[in-house]
Parts: sequence; C-alpha cells; structure tokens
Amino acid sequence: MRYFIDLSYNGRAYHGWQIQPDVSTVQAALNHALSTVLRTPLECMGAGRTDTGVHAQQMVAHFDIDTPIDVKDSVYKLNVYLPKDIHINTIKEVHPEIHARFDALSRTYIYKISRTKDAFNYQNAHTYTLPLDVDLMNEAAKILFDFTDFQCFSKVKTDVKTYDCKIMEALWEVDQNSLNFKIKADRFLRNMVRAIVGTMIEVGAKKRTLEEFRKIIRSKNRSNAGTSAPAKGLYLINIDYSKSIYIDEKP
Repeated sequence: MRYFIDLSYNGRAYHGWQIQPDVSTVQAALNHALSTVLRTPLECMGAGRTDTGVHAQQMVAHFDIDTPIDVKDSVYKLNVYLPKDIHINTIKEVHPEIHARFDALSRTYIYKISRTKDAFNYQNAHTYTLPLDVDLMNEAAKILFDFTDFQCFSKVKTDVKTYDCKIMEALWEVDQNSLNFKIKADRFLRNMVRAIVGTMIEVGAKKRTLEEFRKIIRSKNRSNAGTSAPAKGLYLINIDYSKSIYIDEKP
C-alpha cells in the first residue's frame, strides 16, 4: 500500500530535504519517525528536494507499507515523535503506481523579503532595506514567461537532462513591510528560485536593466546572473496533484 504524507518544516536546522551522510536532513528525520511509529523499516520519497535552510509549508512524500495503517492515529503519533520544526499535516492512501515526484503537476514557492529590520522574523526572511523598484521587478517577472530554458539560474554541474521549466505564475507582491515573490512552475532546477530572486533584486535596485535581465536568460550562463538570495527567505508552499490519485477513505 502506498501513502502520501503531507508535511511542513522549518529548514533552519537541516541540511535540506535529501538524506546526506553525517548531517541532519528532513528526509532522515521523517524516515526514522515513520519506522519507529509504524514499527517497520520505512523510507519515504519526496516530491523534490529543498536546499539547506529552505522551508516548506507543504512538502509531499510517499512511502510503502505492507498493511493498512490508522491514518489519524499515525498523524498524531508522528507529530508527538518528530521534533517541533517538522509537522505532519495529513496522510492519505494513493494508488500504488502514483509517485510523489513524477506525478506532481506543479510546485509553488514564495520568497519573503523583509523591508525593515525585524528582531523576531530575521531568521525566516531575507532583510533588504535599500530602495527597490517593485514595478521594475514585476516587469522582470513577466520576462520569465518568454522563456523555457533557465540554465542561467541553475546550480552548475547539476545532473539534469533538461533545463526546461514551464513558468505558470511569477509575481512580486507588497504586504506591509514585506515583499513576497510567488512563482509556480511544473518543475524547478536546483537553486533556481533563489538565483532568480537575487538577479531581480539587482533589477529592482537599478543595478541591471530589463534588457540585461533578458540577455542573462538567453546566455544560459549561471555566472551572468546575480548572487543567489539567502535560503532562509525561501518557502515551498504548494505541490499540486490530480485528485484522482487518492483512494477514497473508507467510512
């Protein structure tokens, strides 16, 4: 039987989602909790991987188990067992051929910038208090829709077959003392959102023009783009799937 587990986490204490030797990762913590609570060795497969320090309001992973589980009881016990910075939202049974990564229709990220010094939120947003032209940044966001190849915003030496991504939404929004960038696509490259944000900040600071932003994408060269924005401001907020993947809960 295959189950989807929907979880949230604060990435500050972790070296990203994916298991790595000798460091703390969210996937390792979740595997250990699942194996302990459900009393059988289990491994989960995530819908993607977030980098060191990146947060998730919604991450999805699947795991397989031979016998049915009590979903509500499992959610409760996992949340008791897991550290405070990882929270299980739901567990749902899916059809056994469904894959958390390959059957995802889209992912949505938000990057949070604090426009003022904030003694309480500085660890969970990028503080940038210098002037920014948000209208220019939104014009840069529109340029993203003209392209599909985003190699210029990808971490170098990444093992991918294609740098193509379909951007579905890209928008900067002002919320009181915060500036948030929302971006939705069918897939993302490693470091892509942070590299886009870092380059757009340079556009908003009028260090680069819109035409230069367009040329950066055309160049397909990471060294031409801006410095990646800090990880602490990045949140994976949504992963979309078809409703048909779920097996209806029994009454």
